[in-house]
Amino acid sequence: MRKLITLLAACLLATAAQAVSLADLSAADASGGLKDALTQGAGKAVGLLSRPDGFLGDSRVRIGLPGKLRKAEGLLRQLGFGNQTDELITTMNRAAEAAVPAAKPLLVDAIRQMTVSDAKDILTGGDDAATRYFERTTSEPLGEKFKPIVSQAMAKLNLNQKFQALAGQAGPLGMVKDPNRYLEDYVTRKTLDGLFLMIAQEEQAIRKNPASAAGSLAKKVFGAL
Repeated sequence: MRKLITLLAACLLATAAQAVSLADLSAADASGGLKDALTQGAGKAVGLLSRPDGFLGDSRVRIGLPGKLRKAEGLLRQLGFGNQTDELITTMNRAAEAAVPAAKPLLVDAIRQMTVSDAKDILTGGDDAATRYFERTTSEPLGEKFKPIVSQAMAKLNLNQKFQALAGQAGPLGMVKDPNRYLEDYVTRKTLDGLFLMIAQEEQAIRKNPASAAGSLAKKVFGAL
């Protein structure tokens, strides 16, 4: 028994000696490991959303009918416009799936420009600190990047015509001043929402399971949190 206790004590001491805290890491290592992990997480989020049914097949990010038209959805389906409703929803989600790949270069650029102070705030912040950093630094340029792609996809998929055909059946509830711009803004905004939600999911996954982080340095940094 004494030998067993001695062995266990030795193992505990060895583990303690190997443990690394954030304070033990250099600023360069902490920043480098964080950037590696965020590049992985951002790339995975974009990849998941840009594949077929990336938006449409995921209830967390699926884009539904906009504004007042959503309130009329039940009535429209009861009146026999279920197919048209599904077609409009599918088309909006396809536009989002077409736009989201453009996010990756901007996200990677935001990671490259991250300062040591930014890295420290992310590492010592909450579970969504990195996502909030992305929102703060990329929301505006991402919106500008997404809009023309969404607009092009809308034209290709006849989204505006489908919207107006369905909105006409909803009466006053479906009326909007400028349908084309309204839809463009709506799909762009929902694409951003979905992207940041998926980035947040990836960030939380890495924080909870550092072993899933890309590269030994990233594992070391998140393992120290």
